[in-house]
Amino acid sequence: MEQVVVQDKEWAHDWNIIVNIFNIIDHLKSLFDDLDVSYLRELQQNILILNLEKYVWSLQQYIIEKYSRE
Repeated sequence: MEQVVVQDKEWAHDWNIIVNIFNIIDHLKSLFDDLDVSYLRELQQNILILNLEKYVWSLQQYIIEKYSRE
């Protein structure tokens, strides 16, 4: 029973980190929106955001798989 409680706490901790990273990405998007940059820079910013989101989605999937096995 105690292992389940520990696992639940670890899951909650990991999940909160994932949520915080998504919030940071949203904040970064809003900061980028406030910049007046060239079209190419905007594209680079969009690519950066997409790659960050892709990475966090993969982390999220990893966390789901990790705790569904245990």
